[in-house]
Amino acid sequence: MPAMPASAPVDPASPDAAAPVGLLGSAPAATRADAVTELTRAIAVTSLLGLIVLGLAWELWLAPTGQRTLALKVLPLIIPLAGLLKHRLYTYRWVSLMVWLYFIEGTVRATSGHGPSVPLAWIEVLLCVLLFVACATHVRWRLQQAKHRGPLPADRQEASSR
Repeated sequence: MPAMPASAPVDPASPDAAAPVGLLGSAPAATRADAVTELTRAIAVTSLLGLIVLGLAWELWLAPTGQRTLALKVLPLIIPLAGLLKHRLYTYRWVSLMVWLYFIEGTVRATSGHGPSVPLAWIEVLLCVLLFVACATHVRWRLQQAKHRGPLPADRQEASSR
């Protein structure tokens, strides 16, 4: 078999192409990247849904305040759900900033409240931290993978921009 020049691209489907090995040496890098992306996405979506359910249950049934209008605070949490499910990096970025508003609310209500509101507020704080860590890890991982992957070929750039 003739030797290929160093600058020639190697077809990943060819038997001569070496599969990239991950840090642990067991899984290909692409598989590991998909696993990290899916794990952080699952944690982000689950914690976001948890915040929505907690906010509704808290304000409507468990420890309602006033005329239950504080249940409307969950409406902004519904907006990013579709973006998280569609792997939109921009959504992960702004959710990691927006979640701090709910963190502050949970912290204030946990330290100044009384009765059943206190444990509910600490649950809200925990869910906010989980959501932030998942979003920040997701963004960092995807940017790191894109940096290692290099620029997209022209035909993939056109398809991804649609």
